[in-house]
Amino acid sequence: MGLSNRNTKVALGISVFSFLLFLIAFATPYWLVTDGRLQNPKFTNLGLWTVCFNNFQDIHRFYDIRFTGCMWVFEEEYYIIHDFLLPGFYIAVQLFATLCFVMCLIALPFTLAFLRTSRDDDRYVFLLLTIGTCQVLASIFGFIAVVIFGAKGDSRDWMPGWQTNDMGWSFAFGVVGAVMLLPAGILYMVEARRERYKRLNEISNREVSEYGDDYYQHQAAVAAAASAGPSPSAPSPPPQSYFAPEPSRPRRPQPGRPAPQPQGIQTDI
Repeated sequence: MGLSNRNTKVALGISVFSFLLFLIAFATPYWLVTDGRLQNPKFTNLGLWTVCFNNFQDIHRFYDIRFTGCMWVFEEEYYIIHDFLLPGFYIAVQLFATLCFVMCLIALPFTLAFLRTSRDDDRYVFLLLTIGTCQVLASIFGFIAVVIFGAKGDSRDWMPGWQTNDMGWSFAFGVVGAVMLLPAGILYMVEARRERYKRLNEISNREVSEYGDDYYQHQAAVAAAASAGPSPSAPSPPPQSYFAPEPSRPRRPQPGRPAPQPQGIQTDI
């Protein structure tokens, strides 16, 4: 099983908790809500994909159409107010929140495979690195989304009644989920790094052990042969000379001694 130590258990718990929080924030329409101080607010609540109006009429254009109820922001009925309803920052929030959600979905099958993988499996380190990378990227994308929405969501030039509009609990869930994905991903990557170095140390220790065994066996064999001594029946080999033999040269005749007569016929050329 992949949950073999405390780091992976903590990382899995944090990642599941943060993913559930961000999933709820991604699907619920309470990123921006009215605080209830107005009796008949034109705007009631808004999420990433749903907006709720109450007898709302665009003040920038004199349309007779009034919008009431909650609908998808890309609904065909909203096409006449798309330039008001979908400003650039809101589309950016949707984009980065979607990227965060997609990265979490990509990490999900790898997490399931990790739970069924033992530490001795070759895919163990790869799964840890993949899950950690996906969650770190998801945290970055989600953090960008909540920062943009927190800075621009309750601005005075967007939804009506901006004085009474506040960030809702869906936005809070999104903030916590996006932030908590980061330590979960870092824990996965730290565990992958630790496991990789552990395997490298085991490989190096195994190689040193194998080399050491051969060396000590050779030394033991040499010591045993030296302690046994030479065999009495086998003659000891003559000492080997490392110098070339000196060539023979004719000796000079000593005074008082006759010179040796050459053998055979000597011819001087």
